[in-house]
Amino acid sequence: MNWLLPAYIADALPHEAAQIERLRRAVLDLFRVHGYELVMPPLLEYLDSLLTGSGSDLTLRTFKLVDQLSGRTLGLRADMTPQVARIDAHLLNRQGVTRLCYCDSVLHTLPASLAASREPIQLGAELYGFAGVEADLEAIRLLAAALKTAGTPPSRIDIGHVGVFRALAAAAALDTETEARILQLLQLKDIPSLHECCAKVAEPYRSAFLRLPELYGGVDILETAVRELPGLPEISSALATMRYLQTAMPELPLSFDLADLRGYHYHNGVVFAAYYPGFPSAIAQGGRYDGVGKDFGRSRPATGFSMDLREVARLAASSTPAGAILAPYSATDGALAARIAALRELGEVVVELLPGTAGSEGPACDRQLVKCNEQWITQEITKD
Repeated sequence: MNWLLPAYIADALPHEAAQIERLRRAVLDLFRVHGYELVMPPLLEYLDSLLTGSGSDLTLRTFKLVDQLSGRTLGLRADMTPQVARIDAHLLNRQGVTRLCYCDSVLHTLPASLAASREPIQLGAELYGFAGVEADLEAIRLLAAALKTAGTPPSRIDIGHVGVFRALAAAAALDTETEARILQLLQLKDIPSLHECCAKVAEPYRSAFLRLPELYGGVDILETAVRELPGLPEISSALATMRYLQTAMPELPLSFDLADLRGYHYHNGVVFAAYYPGFPSAIAQGGRYDGVGKDFGRSRPATGFSMDLREVARLAASSTPAGAILAPYSATDGALAARIAALRELGEVVVELLPGTAGSEGPACDRQLVKCNEQWITQEITKD
């Protein structure tokens, strides 16, 4: 059947599309009043630009095609963050702090999970030009505010720091293959295989790697980590950063996970992920990725987050749209046409009947325009 869509690709029908658009406007307005400027990168670029620097991990997720004009390989973006980094580094080229936001479709060769779309609507915010923890604090608070605005306030925000694992790997002098294997096992939470893989790692680093999967929970986990992990300067700094975030945001449901290494080859500091009750995976995630613009000519500190607006819209409580107004055909009645225009100026939905039709199958109409004493007035539609 030619009309069927590819797997994990779906239309957004009127009710879902209205929900997505309502949330898009609300969250982008929130970003705007926090000083974040909207950018709209193109859907496709030359592949080497899309996959430059931090985007190199996106190779397998990116659809590729040949440009008929230049003969070069193009890519359909799988993530907007490298594009926004290019805009900050190469086009805006500002010296101070820059706050940018975006919302548009991306395309994945494979779905991120069985329930995910291959065409997410990526909504996010990025802060460039400030290396201090205060920028991470702003990003996490803005993420929480965005989810609250969307009607999906997080039940938990997990915070980690990739510097802990990197410090252990460097101190233990792990070769590239062993480091990659331990990283994979930590991400999979495969404890038996982790014990086997770490058998030849020198102490105290072997015990530290094995302890990482157990270091998750409340702020007390950070104190446990101080006592039980090697006192490497990088680890001490990472734990101090996480303690600062917890102290600065007592109003948020923060928890800590020292084995959360998502985006390990992309992030280089604080990482965070927000969860919603009853949903198995994170609905928004982000972190620090300093140096993201290096391959575009400027190495800038950066932090930010993104979410799939389609997914958030499905989880958010649906709003009941206001009823529309049904109106007769107005082309031959100037007073009726003026009344319809005035109602639309006020934001009312007015559905005008075309000649020979009896009703509307579109927006649900609970009122109608009727003529009374030479005036067009709004009247409730009574059901028999």
